[in-house]
Amino acid sequence: MSAENDPRRERPDRYRAADTPARLTVPPLNLLMVDGAGDPRSTQAYTEAVGTLYAVSYGVRAHVKEAGGTPWTVMPLEGLWWALDMAGFSTDRREDWLWTMMIAQPAVVTAEMVEAALSAAATKGRAPAADRLRFEAFDEGDAVQVMHHGPYETEGPTIAALHSSITEQGLVLRGKHHEIYLNDPRRVAPAAVRTILRQPVAAH
Repeated sequence: MSAENDPRRERPDRYRAADTPARLTVPPLNLLMVDGAGDPRSTQAYTEAVGTLYAVSYGVRAHVKEAGGTPWTVMPLEGLWWALDMAGFSTDRREDWLWTMMIAQPAVVTAEMVEAALSAAATKGRAPAADRLRFEAFDEGDAVQVMHHGPYETEGPTIAALHSSITEQGLVLRGKHHEIYLNDPRRVAPAAVRTILRQPVAAH
């Protein structure tokens, strides 16, 4: 596998995190994205978004492999999370959540490849969120991140520590709360779930 086909090798700090908050500069990266709203545990739109992202990501990978290129491991699912009223953004009001689910793509992937993979997936009925999918660069820039160990429902203290670290560094929060899901909670023990929690920041 070549480094250019694997963003994890190209910029390992983007997909690794320490157990204590650390600052980093996140470079621009091309991602497949689908926007939506509502509780991810029960909203059909969320299930459709994730299914479409994976179907197109695997489709693009297969296209490159069939053309003689070097395949890669499909990147992990990522999510941006926010609410219109951030003061009320909490796990108690998931129905008010807004989100963008994403999967990063290697530099070799083009818009034309994505369009072909999306068309093929839609034809097979595997892209229910086809009309909401987009492919674009995401430039996150200056951020602070930390690794969370355990179920998503226990992220509260880790997020609080992340925000405290940002304040202690004389920085302020900007943009949207970002999570990168490094494994599938359906396939590992709850204690083994690892999620990178990232918050873009700015100087006062």
